Amino acid sequence: MATPLGWSQGGSGSVCLAFDQLRDVIESQEELIHQLRNVMVLQDENFVSKEEFQEVEKKLGEEKAAHAKTKALLAKEEEKLQFALGEVEVLSKQLEKEKLAFEKALSSIKNRVLQESSKKDQLISKCNEIESHIIKQEDILNGKENEIKELQQVISQQKQIFRNHVSDFRIQKQQERLHGPGAGPEA
Repeated sequence: MATPLGWSQGGSGSVCLAFDQLRDVIESQEELIHQLRNVMVLQDENFVSKEEFQEVEKKLGEEKAAHAKTKALLAKEEEKLQFALGEVEVLSKQLEKEKLAFEKALSSIKNRVLQESSKKDQLISKCNEIESHIIKQEDILNGKENEIKELQQVISQQKQIFRNHVSDFRIQKQQERLHGPGAGPEA
């Protein structure tokens, strides 16, 4: 018996195994039917008793009924198989679409991560530049503060010197008033 369209010879899975078993049953039933027909031909040529004939006829009827039942079962299983294959095809297409969408989304995310990483590196570089500039400015400010402190000390010293001069000048003026103009120092 030829393998029906869409079936695989000795395919895997329980459905294919069931089909293979059903096909084997049908083949054996058809072979038995063929043998029974041959027996009937031989019996036509030879004398056959009525009981034997009725028994063979009964067996043939039973085999035909079993054959028809098996064929109906096989057709039902084939319909189930075709439906399952259709579902598998639909699911495979859906899975492929989802896979493509996932790969596209993943690629987009990878690109964004690379861009963000590049931006982060640029920001870090800029921060380092700013930090370096701030350190230089702080060094300059510290130098200016030290200069200001030194100048404040000089001014403070100069004030003290000036106060000393003013004080000396006042003392000198007071002495001149006490001794008068033109009076010399006492001997």
